[in-house]
Amino acid sequence: MESLSLPELMQATGGTLTGVVDHNLSIERISTDSRSLIAGSAFWALQGETHNGHDFIAQAQQRGAALCVANASNAHAFSGPMLLVPDTNQALMDLARWYRGTLDALVIGLTGSVGKTTTRDLIHVALASEFEGIRSRKNFNNTIGLPLSMLEADHRHEFIVLEMGASRVGDIAELANIASPEIGVVTAIGPAHLSTFGSISGVIQGKGELLESLPSTGFAVLPGDDPILRQMADRAPCPVIFVGEGDDNHLRASRVHASFQGLQFRVDGVDFAIPVCGRHHLTNALCAIAIAREIGVRLPSVAQGLACFEPIEGRTRLKEIGPWTVIDDTYNASPLSVAAACRMLPDLEIPGLGRRILVLGDMRELGESADLEHRRIGELAANLKIDLVLACGQYADEVARGAESAGMSQHCIAAGSDLESIKAVLDCWLEPGDVILVKGSRVTRMERIVDWITERAALEAALRGDFRHRNCA
Repeated sequence: MESLSLPELMQATGGTLTGVVDHNLSIERISTDSRSLIAGSAFWALQGETHNGHDFIAQAQQRGAALCVANASNAHAFSGPMLLVPDTNQALMDLARWYRGTLDALVIGLTGSVGKTTTRDLIHVALASEFEGIRSRKNFNNTIGLPLSMLEADHRHEFIVLEMGASRVGDIAELANIASPEIGVVTAIGPAHLSTFGSISGVIQGKGELLESLPSTGFAVLPGDDPILRQMADRAPCPVIFVGEGDDNHLRASRVHASFQGLQFRVDGVDFAIPVCGRHHLTNALCAIAIAREIGVRLPSVAQGLACFEPIEGRTRLKEIGPWTVIDDTYNASPLSVAAACRMLPDLEIPGLGRRILVLGDMRELGESADLEHRRIGELAANLKIDLVLACGQYADEVARGAESAGMSQHCIAAGSDLESIKAVLDCWLEPGDVILVKGSRVTRMERIVDWITERAALEAALRGDFRHRNCA
């Protein structure tokens, strides 16, 4: 972050200073966590659903906070250098919006029902081959995370890639109002957060707000093989670049091949090889390539950069654990992402391939569609000839019903309400060479299954003295 003076902070937030001795003070860091605060930072007392930052102002001051930002209504409870604002959460957004106006960096916003984080990182890698820039940290994609990501930029950065999440209509418009993106990407549309969006129509309306926010001088990138996204293009007041495999796309991939080694394809005569697991990452990669090409990055440089891409833990991460291959896709789950991961299994070419096993936790926030969407995944698993299905959670029986209705034998299906029951079944089922896809919504913490498989492999290998655990992509 560029150094901010006290007058600039007041101007950006509409706040009032109290208890300040040194009016020449400048702020170079903002912290929302008193535990990791670095001395000299400003501590921003945010109010969340479960925590209130005002409760930690004293701790932040003890750790050396140069300034604390607090709600004016709580002013009587604190002393020391304070910036008092009507609402600290709103003030953070106001500051980020003001700060955006001071930056020359190209701002890229992206949203979608699935693939946001992977696409964000692919864009960053593609552009970083010739430019310097930053991207949103972790899953910083809401009205707190996006402002904090924006405030990490400084004069050195030539681009910023910002992930934008949404759970209801209006969320993306609010984030776009802060970030003022010049380039917009929508990765995919599917049934996610239906409990708050209400319907697929609500998802389409909400995600399309990013396109509506773009300036006429900018451009959008959309997957052109998706008819829903094709229709959304009319909402953009700027040029739209379509990517995909179809002949009617502006940027087209050919010679596509997904294997154990990763994803290979060709664009404009340049060969790409990206170490990601699954063909469904093709669209994400093409979005990154399209942006890079449009702003002048040479495709050979892009290919070289993407060849070194490292998937985030829990995002279709292929691992060899003992005698098994595990696809760790535990970070989150929606019907669209689970379907894509399941379709990946038949395409994988793995030496010594054994049975393909799906271990699935609940897909959350689907509202009234939850039963139906879980049954559909069960049906898909059976139709794809996945060998074994283990479902865990509230909707496990629906997954099992779907798989059985599509012809999968009852002996190949297990459903349990908790992870311990699933572990017991998996303990009996696992054989050397099996490929296990583990997926579920974040709150289900399906990474515990991956941890258990690792522990089981270590225990068995300890008796043989040959345990190995290697990330493959």
